[in-house]
Amino acid sequence: MAKSEGFVAFGIAPGHLAPAAGLRLQQWLKEGLHGDMLWMESRTDERANPDLLWPEVKSVIMLGMSYAPPQDPMALADQDMLARISVYAQGRDYHDVVKGALKRLAGWLAHEAGAGVKVFVDTAPVMEKALAQSAGLGWQGKHSNIVSREHGSWLFLGAIYTTAELDPALPEDDHCGSCHLCQDICPTNAFPAPYRLDARRCISYLTIEHKGSIDPELRPLMGNHIYGCDDCLAVCPWNKFAETAAAHKAFLPRAELVAPQIADLLTLDDAAFRKLFSGSPIKRIGRDRFVRNVLIAAGNGRDAALVPQIEVLLRDPAPVVRGAAIWALGRLSPEALAQRRAEYLPDEQDPSVCAEWDSAT
Repeated sequence: MAKSEGFVAFGIAPGHLAPAAGLRLQQWLKEGLHGDMLWMESRTDERANPDLLWPEVKSVIMLGMSYAPPQDPMALADQDMLARISVYAQGRDYHDVVKGALKRLAGWLAHEAGAGVKVFVDTAPVMEKALAQSAGLGWQGKHSNIVSREHGSWLFLGAIYTTAELDPALPEDDHCGSCHLCQDICPTNAFPAPYRLDARRCISYLTIEHKGSIDPELRPLMGNHIYGCDDCLAVCPWNKFAETAAAHKAFLPRAELVAPQIADLLTLDDAAFRKLFSGSPIKRIGRDRFVRNVLIAAGNGRDAALVPQIEVLLRDPAPVVRGAAIWALGRLSPEALAQRRAEYLPDEQDPSVCAEWDSAT
């Protein structure tokens, strides 16, 4: 049944986690490594203890759906005029695809076994990766994501909490060994140690979760990443066993998202953004944050032909866009930025944008 719904990995975890998982989470939060993802601070006990989230749970069915990419995620790394979108976001929104399949599978289980069920896909206080390791789907690699011996680093995870008492699987052992490729490849040095991620420096966090201006120190390191980052996943040696044929067809990349032109993305207004990313997880960050990311990629690319488009965005209604436009223009044409300062700065009311003008000129 799970296979017919598109899942390629399946395992049973007990309705509780080892105490170490909760302790690691609490320490990570205590050190502030979650950045401004303040929602992670709430309900930490429920994250670490499935039976606190739902006292009736006896077992957790963990499932994985492959999104192994047909193309090399690193192929655009040196293409200044093109933007890089994480492979997981080039197809349909995984929340919708995985949750729909989980609901059908859970409905079947409830009917056949008369058991209570609840399904979760990355939207509740659930430690999916720790549960996946407990269920034998894989292990949390040094990049902190799940690694599977059969599917590499390309698995979406979903959980079915159930009142049915099922025999748990053996937890998967760690097979990273002495490899540290995922640590070495990170453009922003977001790993203070193996198995520990500083989200505040992670490009995926910065381009997706972070709502404000991005630290100027980190902008030059982001390259042409505009939504997410696959670098640490892409270099994992276990990916050699992942078969693209196993990937769910819903996650096949849309042609317009594989190698989009930075120049085209700079022109997006809210309506055009919503139309382009309809049915995509990218839609949830909104146009303003997205264009902020594109402007940083433009500044890193150093294509002077983009100057007129960037100058238009100096008058954008969103402060986060105006600030990024100042930085990008300063990178591409300091002369043009100096000329615009006298024209634009007197009208600027937002302190963060004024600070961008001051630091850029």
